Amino acid sequence: MVFDDVESVQPAASLRARALPWALKFLKPVGVVAIVVYLLLKFPQIWAALGLARIEQFGKQIADKKGLCVFLVGFSLFVIRGAGALLLGVPLPRYHDEFSYLLAADTFAHGRLTNPPHPMWVHFETFHVIWQPTYMSMYPPGEGLILAVGEVLGNPWVGQLLASALMCAAICWMLQGWIPPRWALLGGVLVVARLGLLSYFTNGYWSACLPAVGGALILGSLPRIQQGAKKFSAVVMAIGLFILANTRPYEGFLLALGVAIDLFAWMFGRHRPPVRILLTRIMLPLVLTLVPLAAGTGYYYYRVTGSPFRMAYDVNRATYAMGRYFIWQKPWPQKTYHHAKMRAYYEREFREATEDQTLRGFLRRGREKLYYFWKVYLVPPLPFVLIALPCAARDRRLRVPWMIGGIFVMGLAVEVWFLPHYFAPAAALLYLFLMQCMRHLRWFEWKQRPVGLAFVRAVSVVYLGTALLRIGLAVAHVHPEKEWQHGDLERAAIVRELDALPGEDVVLVRYAPDFDLDREWVSNRADVDGSKIVWARDMGAEKNQELLDYYRGRKFWIIEADGSAKLEPYEEKR
Repeated sequence: MVFDDVESVQPAASLRARALPWALKFLKPVGVVAIVVYLLLKFPQIWAALGLARIEQFGKQIADKKGLCVFLVGFSLFVIRGAGALLLGVPLPRYHDEFSYLLAADTFAHGRLTNPPHPMWVHFETFHVIWQPTYMSMYPPGEGLILAVGEVLGNPWVGQLLASALMCAAICWMLQGWIPPRWALLGGVLVVARLGLLSYFTNGYWSACLPAVGGALILGSLPRIQQGAKKFSAVVMAIGLFILANTRPYEGFLLALGVAIDLFAWMFGRHRPPVRILLTRIMLPLVLTLVPLAAGTGYYYYRVTGSPFRMAYDVNRATYAMGRYFIWQKPWPQKTYHHAKMRAYYEREFREATEDQTLRGFLRRGREKLYYFWKVYLVPPLPFVLIALPCAARDRRLRVPWMIGGIFVMGLAVEVWFLPHYFAPAAALLYLFLMQCMRHLRWFEWKQRPVGLAFVRAVSVVYLGTALLRIGLAVAHVHPEKEWQHGDLERAAIVRELDALPGEDVVLVRYAPDFDLDREWVSNRADVDGSKIVWARDMGAEKNQELLDYYRGRKFWIIEADGSAKLEPYEEKR
């Protein structure tokens, strides 16, 4: 249903088994790029004959209109991916996290900050959700708010599409602050092609696009503040910090730490502006913008957890988790679980966290992090430009970005778990490094032939061409991706079946022992009792009777979640 590549969100199984096929797959674009470079050098007129010279010239002409470029980058993603959704339908949720974000969206869309705990909550217990003192997603509110905008407009995914468009535009804007406009525009186009169109950043319900927006805003504001000390740049930086704090707080802190170090070094360095300028154009706008935003966040947590200083995330982890997120932390005590699937999930977490505290486990996890990072951010042939990394590493203009990136990566290394969107706050930083590598390659000549120019053009054309091919295949309903990459089709089929029936329903889910621990069917809307379909866990005939008594008048069903799911009336199963 979508053109997507979200293998990265799958738990690691056996990297060795996939290493050789992945290496062979990597060689294909090498050959394609080599052929294109040869053709461009042998027949330079082919660039104009295919109309590519005209497109390149158009890009050069509009690149200096920075505001227009930022708008076009974001708008193009919105139009292209939006058209794809009209043809193919919107993506479906599949994983725990996505359903948790959608719960927050449904809550906000109905004008509430949280929901009262349900008297039958044990039957509805699920991952990444708190039930006490209120019923709400454990995640920060940022992603839920943007999905709520989409829900109000007709579908939560519309909010995700808006966030993706903002991400592409923000990264283009960030690049304009560090490199020439032409290269910033190219970087924005490449972001659209990969993160915007073909990654789970857009084709799902994860908090990935908004952290990238927040990171791009503070990274783009940094050189603008130092070059012009404009109030607007300070306000934008404050907004970026607020977005990061309400999407990915830890990773956002890592990025902000590097930015703060450079900003304070500049403010107290030899080239600092007058104190009056620092106070009135930088510090005051930052504080005046951040204080009310921070107060709003504190009030949200006060309503959800009872304390403005306690996140719902902390409540959930203290309630369910045994494994901790950082390698130096000792595990929590053994917890008591009401459901076998939840016990299996958190016991797996505990084993992984314990293994990562050993040197062997730490190195294995580091290899997995690098693999999944590469799978999302450095899809061939884009990483080929990294051959110029030694030149970019010596570039004086990149000293600060390297420092910020180094702090960020070291902070990620000490986390036990990793998914590619954990890196999202620094996505703009990565594209800055890639574009700078391209700039160095552009001037490479061999025997007075523009080999570097041909190489940069070849990488760009093959990269964008691959994206267009993937989109074309999706429109033609030829999907090279695995079925699970289109969302949970089985659960969606059950929902459609029940929606076609009159009356209200309760679905009791019984999980097979080998059912994917990261996949979930028991997920409900913010107003559980007001929902047409209520999802609950099968807890045995005696405890299930509580639900039958509570929901008198509803039709009860049971389903075996084992890969061949089929609804059956519950009465026949008692």
